[in-house]
Amino acid sequence: MSDAAVGFQCPACVAEGARTTRQGRTAYGGRRSGNPALTSMVLIALNVAVWLAVVATGGRAGRLVDLLALQARGRCEAADRTGYFPDAPEQACQLQDGVIWIGGVADGSWWQPLTSMFTHVEVWHLGFNMLALWFLGPQLEAAVGRLRFLALYLVSGLTGSALVYWLAAEQVQTLGASGAVFGLMGALLVVAVKVGGNVSQIGVWLLMNAVITFTFPGISWQGHLGGFVGGVLIGAAVVYAPRGPRRRWWQWLGVGAVTLAVLASLAVRTAALA
Repeated sequence: MSDAAVGFQCPACVAEGARTTRQGRTAYGGRRSGNPALTSMVLIALNVAVWLAVVATGGRAGRLVDLLALQARGRCEAADRTGYFPDAPEQACQLQDGVIWIGGVADGSWWQPLTSMFTHVEVWHLGFNMLALWFLGPQLEAAVGRLRFLALYLVSGLTGSALVYWLAAEQVQTLGASGAVFGLMGALLVVAVKVGGNVSQIGVWLLMNAVITFTFPGISWQGHLGGFVGGVLIGAAVVYAPRGPRRRWWQWLGVGAVTLAVLASLAVRTAALA
């Protein structure tokens, strides 16, 4: 997955988040963060650490990328990375010299929908995604609180991975944090609508990102679209939950429902491929 233009800010969203319903709580019931940028800093550090490990182990040609990137079905590939054999079964591949087997989710690499969200190869790809996270993350954490923001980021990323798993080429690797980043965009749009912010400005920014997504080759539109939809759903569950003592239960029920739906879709796709 690759990311596009960054730099949007939503002062109305941050102002709404700063308004508390009671001491130490955001307007949406989350615990107010002492440092709203902290979670984004930790996520950025994790992405950078994985990138450094990828670079140290050979970059695109290294085995760490094969382990972490999302791929629906495994493939047998020449060890020198000059080509692959799409119909070769795993057992036959492992008996041959000069080839390697790259496992996919349907072959048992169940962790890839999550680990692919933290994996980058090119430094520009990492840079774009982390810059977007740095601009968007603190705004949303200030608005909804740390735990809700973290749930938004992770579930949006998984939603993007799920759509990649269903719609992308089965033996092509997909990686990057863009699905989660587009989830932040979707959630920011929901918050802006809720507080009456400048939705047209966000719309223009999203349109620009969409044009880049569908224009340039090598960009996973599935990851971007899935992440955006996940962010809209989680954002709506958080900001539109009815006020009252059970508000947090409604919020986490919504987050849990989206998460279970994503996990179920991954399981159904795996069963279909197997």
